[in-house]
Amino acid sequence: MSMLSDKFDLLTIADVAQLLHCSKAHVGKVIDGRVFGCAAIPCIRLGRRKLVIRESLSVWLERNETDRMEASPVRGVRKRA
Repeated sequence: MSMLSDKFDLLTIADVAQLLHCSKAHVGKVIDGRVFGCAAIPCIRLGRRKLVIRESLSVWLERNETDRMEASPVRGVRKRA
């Protein structure tokens, strides 16, 4: 069993929220891909439960950081109604 725990370091939504310093609701929205300008966090779904592999979260953070650095903000652009 220790080999599996070494391979899969699983985080709950509450764990991810604590690491990212945001709410569980916001993490749920990011996982579902409902946050504009932000890629979805990859997760494992077990019924209604969502778990995130720690390594996947690290990769997501690195990609999200580099994407934000490369993209320049556009001012004066409004969302369509």
